[in-house]
Amino acid sequence: MKELVEIIAKSLVDHPEEVVVKETEGDRTVNLVLSVAEDDMGKVIGKQGRIAKAIRTVLKAAATKENKRVNVEIL
Repeated sequence: MKELVEIIAKSLVDHPEEVVVKETEGDRTVNLVLSVAEDDMGKVIGKQGRIAKAIRTVLKAAATKENKRVNVEIL
């Protein structure tokens, strides 16, 4: 799932080299922390958070296949 977030985020931003995803995994949960360059923050969040919500939706679908829950935090 970490790779999926990286691919999506890098395709959205102007500075893909500054995309960093940290993953911590529990028993049934996966926590992902995405950080991008300050200039690219708006591109990852989107208007009214639509892009961030779409990213979370895609990850939720991927996590459901593995019987896990996923939390995505954007810094």
